[in-house]
Amino acid sequence: MSSTRQNKIERLLQRDLGDIFQKGTSTMFKGKMITVTKVRVSPDLSTARVYLSLFPVQEKKEFMEYINGLAGQIRYDLGKRIRHQLRKVPALSFFIDDSLDYIENIDKLIKE
Repeated sequence: MSSTRQNKIERLLQRDLGDIFQKGTSTMFKGKMITVTKVRVSPDLSTARVYLSLFPVQEKKEFMEYINGLAGQIRYDLGKRIRHQLRKVPALSFFIDDSLDYIENIDKLIKE
C-alpha cells in the first residue's frame, strides 16, 4: 500500500516526465509519441518504475532499449524540473505499458 507522499511524488513524476517526453519527441525520441501511463515509486523514494505507451512503434523492445540508454539524460532533465520538490531524484526504470494492445486484442476477439 502506497502512502500519500508516494502518491504525490508519483503524480509529480508522471506530469514532469510526460512533459519531457512531449517536448523531446522531435529530437530525442525520433518523432515517436510517448505517453507516461503510470509511475510507481518505491517506499524509500529511491527508484521509480515508469510505464510508457508507445505510438507508432513496431520494434518496441529495441526502442525501449534506446529509451533506457537515455535514462541518465532523462533523469538529469527531470532533476532540473523537480529540484525544489525532492532532495534526491529517483533512479528511473522504463517499461512498456501494453494495456492498450491487450484491450485491442480483446475487442478483436469479441468481434470475431
